[in-house]
Amino acid sequence: MDFSLTEDQQLMVQAIRELMARESWDQYFQECDDTHTYPERFVAELAALGIDSMMLPENHGGMDADWVTLAVVWAELGRLGAPTYVLYQLPTLDTIVREGTEEQIEKVLAYVGTGKQIWNAAMTEPGAGSSLSGMTTTYTRRNGKVYLNGQKTFITSSAHVPYLVVMTRDADNPDVFTEWLVDMTLPGISKAPLDKLGLRMDSCCEVYFDNVELEEKDLFGTEGKGFARGVVDFDMERFLVAACDYGWAHCAFEDAAKYANQRVQGGETIGRYQLIQEKFCNMQIKLTNMRNMIFEIAWKFDNGLMGRGDCSMAKYYCTNAAAEVVDDAIQVLGGIGVTGNHRVARFWRDLRVERISGGTDEMMILTAGRAVLKEYR
Repeated sequence: MDFSLTEDQQLMVQAIRELMARESWDQYFQECDDTHTYPERFVAELAALGIDSMMLPENHGGMDADWVTLAVVWAELGRLGAPTYVLYQLPTLDTIVREGTEEQIEKVLAYVGTGKQIWNAAMTEPGAGSSLSGMTTTYTRRNGKVYLNGQKTFITSSAHVPYLVVMTRDADNPDVFTEWLVDMTLPGISKAPLDKLGLRMDSCCEVYFDNVELEEKDLFGTEGKGFARGVVDFDMERFLVAACDYGWAHCAFEDAAKYANQRVQGGETIGRYQLIQEKFCNMQIKLTNMRNMIFEIAWKFDNGLMGRGDCSMAKYYCTNAAAEVVDDAIQVLGGIGVTGNHRVARFWRDLRVERISGGTDEMMILTAGRAVLKEYR
């Protein structure tokens, strides 16, 4: 594998660095975090660079970028302190292109370039998470219309996205799982916002559907193939989490390293003490492992070699390793790390949520473990 950047990738990294140097974004991010506000102004700046459309095919105005380029961009944004978790929906716009009708594609992609939130998927329910067996949200056909009833919970971005792809069961045949592209302004939809420990710049809601009237044209993908569609996109989501968390860990590491070379105690900078040096040795090892894992998986995907458990393994390892790096960084920063809204403290809170959102640690272990054993049957 070659870790050197292509000319196009170098230009994207340079554009990101210039954007992040243009103003003090940390204060803006902190304000958005404090008020649970989506950082639309920042995302609009990224959209101006084409980052919101980078994974789209060229015939839909995108760059048709590969996963290595995606990893480069996410790692650099995270290293500079950006809340990359608010961008998860952008690289997955190709899902709309792949599964949607021409009308659905046109409606959703109309938001590209605006910086606004666009779409997300709604699968989790109070009685259905990693397993769909307890799902109770249903669709019923009646008089030429389709009626949606049920409740979804912990749905990311649901307070503001114009569209949700909602997983449902056929009321007349519960073994059939189908998704619908739902306009969130329709009558019968209500939402209850949920507070969160971290990832606070993106909303999270309970979403209720009470006889929400849809049309057949709102069917997303193929009837009865809803779960299969979701499985295809799980890997992308888990890869993005891993890349996001690596970037934050890198940012926290650099903040701590700069501080360790400046902070004087007992007549020496604290970086001269062996216990501090041990922390940086261990942090660097974890960062190296995370980077190698992320870029290897990206390269494998781009070359058609990615395994079924690769992205689950990456999410599990990178989320936990990043949390350990950030925790050590806070220890080095001392009082500064836990007062004054330092961004490393924000990363610490965000990373604790990452171990649950997008698939829990336990599910990542099961998925990766089963995939490994399957190779030796």
